[in-house]
This record gives sequence, C-alpha cells and structure tokens, in this order.
Amino acid sequence: MRMIAVFLSTAAAFMVFAMPAFAADWSFYGSARVSTFQTNVDNFAAEDTDNYSTALQGNSRIGAKVNVRDDLTGMFEYGTSGGGVNLRHIYGEWDFGAGKFLVGQTDGPLSWGYSNQVWDSDSNLNNQGVVDSGRTPMLRLTFGDFQIAAVETDSNDLGTGYTTETGLPAIEAFYSYSLNSMTFEFGAGYNSYDLVNAGVTYSVDSYVVAAGAKFNFGRAYLNGTVFMGENAGNLIAISVDGDNSGDDGYAVISGTRVLDNDCMGYGLVAGYVFNDMLTFESGFGYVKTDLDEAASDDTEEAYYLNATVTLAPGVFFVPEIGRIDGVETGDKETTYYGVKWQINF
Repeated sequence: MRMIAVFLSTAAAFMVFAMPAFAADWSFYGSARVSTFQTNVDNFAAEDTDNYSTALQGNSRIGAKVNVRDDLTGMFEYGTSGGGVNLRHIYGEWDFGAGKFLVGQTDGPLSWGYSNQVWDSDSNLNNQGVVDSGRTPMLRLTFGDFQIAAVETDSNDLGTGYTTETGLPAIEAFYSYSLNSMTFEFGAGYNSYDLVNAGVTYSVDSYVVAAGAKFNFGRAYLNGTVFMGENAGNLIAISVDGDNSGDDGYAVISGTRVLDNDCMGYGLVAGYVFNDMLTFESGFGYVKTDLDEAASDDTEEAYYLNATVTLAPGVFFVPEIGRIDGVETGDKETTYYGVKWQINF
C-alpha cells in the first residue's frame, strides 16, 4: 500500500509540473518527397555515366511548430538525409517586445530561398549564386526586418590535417526592405579561425556580402541575387567543379602562406503563375572563384526549366530539365531531366 501511495504521489506531482508544457499548442507537419530523374554525367577524363534513379529526397521531413504562449515559440524538424534520420531544425524563440531572441539550430540569416530548382533534393541554385549558409547552431536576434546571428564557426582544415583553433563565432547579418511589389535584401557574414602546425599559425579569414531583390508583376515574378567575398566557402555553399557539392571556395595553404580565394556569383530566376494548378519557372546561376597565384579562375554555371503542377492542396509534382556545367576542362558536366513528387501533410 505504501508503494502504491508513493507512486500515485509521484505521478500527481509529475502531472502538476508538466501541465504548462502540455498546454502548449503543437502543430505537427510533414513532407514526403521522391525524385525520379535520369542523369547523364560527362566526366571528361573518365567514363561518362547515365543513370536513372527513384529516390527519397534527403529533405523529406517531419516536425512540429510549438506555440507555448504569445511571447514564446519553438520548432523541431527531422529529415531523411543519407537514408537515415537527421536533425534539421530545433530552436526556441522568445519575443521580448523590442525584438526576438532565438536559441538553437535553423537556417542562418544568409540562407535565401530565391529558386525552386528541384533536382538533387531541391538544390535551388544554392551552390551557383543563390546565397545559402545552411542550417547551423546559432544565437540570433531579430529586430523587425533586421537579423544578426552568432553561428557555429566553420573551421575547415583545408585538407591539411592541421590543428584548428577558433576564438570567436562566425557572424551573419541580414536586412530586408519591402516596397509595394518589390523586396530588397542585403546580407553579410564573417568567419575566422587558425590552423596550427609545428608551431606555425595560419590565420584564415573569410567574408561575404550579398544583395537580392524580388519583383512581382501580377502573375509573373523575377528574383535575383549577387554576392562577392573572400574564402566564402567557409560561409556559404559554392561549387565550381561541376559536382554540385557546395564544397569549394576555400583558401589553400601553400608552404608557409595562406592563399586566399576571391569568390563571386549571381542567380536569376523568372516565373509565371498560370493558375492555381500550374506555375512555370526558369533559372540561371553563375559562380566564380579566383585563388591567389592561380593561373586561371574556376567557374560553374547552372540552368533549369520546370513546371509545378498542383493536383490538390499539398499534392504536386515538378517536371524539370537542366544542366550543371563545370566549364573548365576536367570538370564535370551534368545534364538531367525528370520529376519530383511531393505530398505535404
């Protein structure tokens, strides 16, 4: 009898303290995405490959948005990258009146969604000119249309195997201004760390500045972004060798020197909403890196044409054709066509 009383008392106490959490408003959601694409890769020096794939996209997801009270909200989201389960977002955000304070992992202030390119798990031209810093742990302050965040430092060892040392977080900032049917956005980021080997310290500093604009002309729309920076691969996704991997744009250690990598890129997207069931879109992206003392620069281009066909609310498919071109001899050139299928629930 005593054991039963202890159990009931513990359960009652748990319910009392847990009630505020249970009172929160939880809104669950999910998105299932499957790609069916034919892809031809011209490897130049190696055999060309031609493959068809039916695959669960890595950005399929399930999560929930949580409203604890008017001044406190949160979110979590898991995805399917690599065929497993990965954490995409988890954060809480407090509205303190003058602004908002976020703690957790989510898209950084330099993650801009300007494109609807669907190939390669919704690539969105993120590696070829559309600014994307990805999802990272951060502390973020929001004041109206301005955001500034202290995010996890990218301390890539640049393939050297040297010890990395970080002293400060990376910083990302963003400002948006809307005027009628136009929106203008500006962003900047800075990242710094050291590589240490045999008593020699190499300081690797990176920065990026970016601008973007969105225009709506009735059913038509036009989006554009441009960025420039140095060693910008430490801050945003860049691909210049045709593999669409987003792992270029870094400095290089040569002898006792750090060779910096100047980077620039731009993206342009145009679309037309024919009706509630059909939207057409085309896009072009360009990115270039220029390493100190290199004989030439590296460039990559991407272009696509697609149509979003909505069968019912939350149910649609997107046929797309496009190409990723590494341009230089020895780089890859990928041509693809197929369909992304998606149901949001």
